[in-house]
Amino acid sequence: MREKMPSEITELLLNDTTYKGCCVSIQPTLVNFFFGNNGTGKSTIGKAIKIDNGVCWKPGKSASDYTVQVYNQDFINANFHTYHNLPGVFTVNEINFLTQQQVEEKTAEKIKSSAAFNKAIEDETQKKADLEQVFINFQKSCWDKTSDLRTTFKKALSGKMKAKLFAEAVLEIKNKKDHNLETLKRLYDTTYSADAKKYNLFNPIADPAILDNLSGRHILTESIVSSSDTPFAQFVKAINATTWVQQGHEIYNSPPDDKCPYCQQKLPDSFEEDIKACFDTQYQDSIKTVSDFHTAYRNEANTLFIPLQSIPQEIYPEIDLTVYNDKLAALKGLIASNIQLIDEKKSDPSKVVEIEDTTTLLQEISQIITGFNNLINENNSVFAEKPKKQAECKTFVWELIAFILKDEIAHYTASKRTLEKEIQSLTAEILKHQATVVSLGKEIAELNKNIVNTLTTIDNVNTLLRDSGFQGFSLREKEDTPNVYEVIRPDESIAENLSEGERNFIAFLYFYHLVKGSESADGGQLDRIVVIDDPVSSMDSSSLFIVSALVREMIEICENNAVGGDPVAKGRFIKQIFILTHNTYFHREITYNKVKHYLYINFYLISKVDNKSSIRLCAKTNPDVQTERINYNPVQNSYASLWQEYKMVTSPIPLMNVIRRILEYYFLQLCGYDGAVLRKTILSNDNKNNFISVDANGKEDYTQYQMASAMLSYISANALGFNDGINYVDECIDIRQSRETFKMIFDLMDQGQHYKMMMGA
Repeated sequence: MREKMPSEITELLLNDTTYKGCCVSIQPTLVNFFFGNNGTGKSTIGKAIKIDNGVCWKPGKSASDYTVQVYNQDFINANFHTYHNLPGVFTVNEINFLTQQQVEEKTAEKIKSSAAFNKAIEDETQKKADLEQVFINFQKSCWDKTSDLRTTFKKALSGKMKAKLFAEAVLEIKNKKDHNLETLKRLYDTTYSADAKKYNLFNPIADPAILDNLSGRHILTESIVSSSDTPFAQFVKAINATTWVQQGHEIYNSPPDDKCPYCQQKLPDSFEEDIKACFDTQYQDSIKTVSDFHTAYRNEANTLFIPLQSIPQEIYPEIDLTVYNDKLAALKGLIASNIQLIDEKKSDPSKVVEIEDTTTLLQEISQIITGFNNLINENNSVFAEKPKKQAECKTFVWELIAFILKDEIAHYTASKRTLEKEIQSLTAEILKHQATVVSLGKEIAELNKNIVNTLTTIDNVNTLLRDSGFQGFSLREKEDTPNVYEVIRPDESIAENLSEGERNFIAFLYFYHLVKGSESADGGQLDRIVVIDDPVSSMDSSSLFIVSALVREMIEICENNAVGGDPVAKGRFIKQIFILTHNTYFHREITYNKVKHYLYINFYLISKVDNKSSIRLCAKTNPDVQTERINYNPVQNSYASLWQEYKMVTSPIPLMNVIRRILEYYFLQLCGYDGAVLRKTILSNDNKNNFISVDANGKEDYTQYQMASAMLSYISANALGFNDGINYVDECIDIRQSRETFKMIFDLMDQGQHYKMMMGA
């Protein structure tokens, strides 16, 4: 779980006015946005920070280490009760560049020395706590990194399943050794499983080449014909009818009335002798060889295949029979094919056939059986010595855990040793840095007297007044009274009776420059804690726009402390900022694109019920990563709300409805597309293939194209039909494909950046 980044004020305890008796506590980060209606208790927060009431500062710090500047009604009343004695704001004089550069260099040195000084104090008082934290971090790392192992080997780790006990046990392991996880898992399953048992082996193949080496196979590749030279035999051979005659004679060897069974003519008396003369002894022997080989091949194949098909009744769980069954099916088909060829040879001895070898396939099956039997033998061996193997398994598991955590162990040991040594040198380091900070502070104060003035502020304020359309008044330096301002009309008379909006606007401009400057010539650029309470009251839109821009600038300066902005070009002097408002437009202006920065930005919603105020941190579980928390803005416009709904919805019909509303609002209302043109563009032939996928069988899948058509159908008044005639049912929507199709529409319209922004990417 990601932790928020702490800042200067680590906690704020509110127990005054409408918070009285509620004991409200918040833990602010660097940038903090508060939204609440008038009267809910916003101003109480600013006042508490101003007077340091209920404020908890980070270790080694207090309110005296910062300039706390609060813009609220009290600030306006205190500074603008008169319009001709406004204290001047000293800001850097850009003319004296060399001196300014010296100040910046010494300020950077002071910041560095101050940081080292504060770090030394913090280390001195927190070392023992840090040492304890190092161990806490170590046990958390051990616990987090071994989550899967603890689940897998739970019984072997019995008694050590608490994070602290587990980490202590890890430190006691002397032999850190890597073990094969699959082998160790099998050992664990056998030794710790209540269902562990002995399993029967698979039948092995004694001779994979037995079918290919059968005697008589050569006869298949020889054409078997008679060699007799009687006239009748030569005639039969001439017409290539030896086999036909033999088969016919076997069927009709005793024709009735001594007539030919085919032509019904009288057979000659020597017919039987002539028939016998057609088939010599060698021919008869070859025929017998074919028949014997046929019988031997069939019998040997059955003897071989039946044991392979008879697998053990209980299969060892680690064994997957898929490949084995596939090979067995292939063997069965190959044998059947060979027997068919032998049958053909037997039917037509003159035919030459060649059967396929089975040796390679049988060798592959034999290797699979060997692998199966090795696993089974390993299991049976462990089962036979279960108590001994269980202890061995426990040792191996702890050795593996220690091996996986070796870097964490080394880091913890080194950190512990380092911390113990550092305590000894801290006192001298604190004194050294303290002297440096004091010396640099005096040098900076003297240099600042030569490079700051109050005239720069006058010019900047008057420019902002002019840019915002306020032409009825401006600032000038008071005559004969250096470093004091007065508000004047165009006729150079003192401005009186300014409207509330004018008064608030010039007050904020004054506050803005005060944050960047100081009220004295040697004030320098001190670290600020800034609180801005409802700055846009009674202002028109142009003033509100400028105030929003200036507030965003101050937010950016504060953010630089988290993201590492350029300290010279942008500054980091605002260490923490609190912004409170009831104005939804102003809130949206200053918070857009900020929700994603969870680590250093907080959103709060202030509410009041029965005159009791409460503050709620606006954060929730990330729907994409359940172990993370994310911000959410309590003030949403309708379009942003649609995107929030899109991220959260999990049902198909509501999802499609939200998608259609987003597409219509963005592309039709904001981008100005015509609905029919938009639909035609996205579903055009050029884009159509982007939505069509092809499966492994080469079949085109139009699901995403249908989805895109359905998404666009309702936003086009001229659309013909719901989905171009392709059958499609909303209830059958695949949530994942819907979201992919929705994103593709933005990408195809070159609006991918907008999609990423609204999704917080």
